[in-house]
Amino acid sequence: MQIILLDKVVNVGNLGDVVKVKDGYARNFLIPQRMARRATTSAIAEFEVKRAELEKAAAAKLAASQAQGEKLSGMTISIAQKAGVDGRLFGSVTNFDIAEALTKQGFAVEKAQVRMPNGPLKTTGDHAVAVALHTDVVVDITIAVVGEAA
Repeated sequence: MQIILLDKVVNVGNLGDVVKVKDGYARNFLIPQRMARRATTSAIAEFEVKRAELEKAAAAKLAASQAQGEKLSGMTISIAQKAGVDGRLFGSVTNFDIAEALTKQGFAVEKAQVRMPNGPLKTTGDHAVAVALHTDVVVDITIAVVGEAA
């Protein structure tokens, strides 16, 4: 399916690009998330009229993400979980727990933005986690998992 991108999409293209993607990806993800539109002649003409407005909004979004990323980079967040004597957790620390802790600190972060390369954290100690605030802004933070007595 031919679509016109209304936002930058990783591994697909930038704002304003007309690209061909699989039908399901366009119908089920890109179009409902308002990241793309079908590339009809009327849609392309309508996009060209709104192009400056959309580029300005995208630049503002990027600037806000960069400002938040500067505040967030290198930060250490402490999360307490019940753990055994050997340092293994009863359960795990997931991206939801990290997003919730960041929200309590005053950073608007969704769980989908927290990237955990090795999956959920299952041991106490310091762990490196990436937070993708924007497609171009990825910040590394440290999660200090502290064990509570069971």
